Amino acid sequence: MRKVIGIGETILDIIFKNNQPTKALPGGSVFNAMISLGRLHTPVCFITELGQDRVGEMIQNFMHENNVTTEYVDIFCDGKSPVSLAFLKEDNKTEYMFYNQYPESRLNVVWPRIDADDILILGSYYSINPSLRSRIAEFLEYAQTRKAIIYYDPNFRKPHAHEAMKVMPAVLENLEYADLVKGSDEDFENLFHITDGNKIYKDKIKFYCPNFIYTRGERGVELFTQSEHVHYDVPHITPISTIGAGDSFNAGIIFGLLKNNITREQLYELPQNEWDTIIKNGIDFATDVCLSYDNYISSTFAKKYILND
Repeated sequence: MRKVIGIGETILDIIFKNNQPTKALPGGSVFNAMISLGRLHTPVCFITELGQDRVGEMIQNFMHENNVTTEYVDIFCDGKSPVSLAFLKEDNKTEYMFYNQYPESRLNVVWPRIDADDILILGSYYSINPSLRSRIAEFLEYAQTRKAIIYYDPNFRKPHAHEAMKVMPAVLENLEYADLVKGSDEDFENLFHITDGNKIYKDKIKFYCPNFIYTRGERGVELFTQSEHVHYDVPHITPISTIGAGDSFNAGIIFGLLKNNITREQLYELPQNEWDTIIKNGIDFATDVCLSYDNYISSTFAKKYILND
């Protein structure tokens, strides 16, 4: 059976609304997607790091509860599990503050087995962090050699925008490894100071990866391939939180690729009608997440989605 392998940070998110703490829950860009997929009983492996502390223990228990193995979690003693403060603003944007204390030696794990057409997802600053880059590049090379589908979401947020030039070589290398890139208008504003989807695709993405999904919040989703440029509307809703929307959109796209048994080879010649179905999954997943303070699809949504499909 095909599986999804994720690699990324795991954080305890403390969410603030009107400067008051509202909820605390495990998070992280790829982590959120893994939890959504786990709730759909998709086979998933997640590579991450946690401290040997109360926060780390709580997050590991949460992973088990949501069908995500902790076999590939690097538990470190010299440091503490990371925490983020997420401040929800009136325009539904989110400001973050990050607190972490990692050890010098990191990602001391044995890589999980990867088979042809498995899906590897990576993204956020974690995937381009200079202190981790050699290990990430090693894993990308392994995944590509094993003919996995590599899904890259830059998820490049404002707190790191001042580092854009420094980390650009790693961003471009990730784009080159990728079979499918998904990014938001915020990501590319912070990386390239560009928000026009056509320009981003033609000038920054297409040379490295021909398959690109561009999300623009309430303004919809755009698909770019070598032969297609399609716009998709999204439902008009009043969101409670958008923190995990993009991450769960990723989970929906990956779930669609698996459900439709899309192989790496087929991905490069996928007709629009199949893309339509896959992107609908992403929009459905993101919409569900926006209607709660959770960073992942609800268990109720997951059950209904499985039944409906």
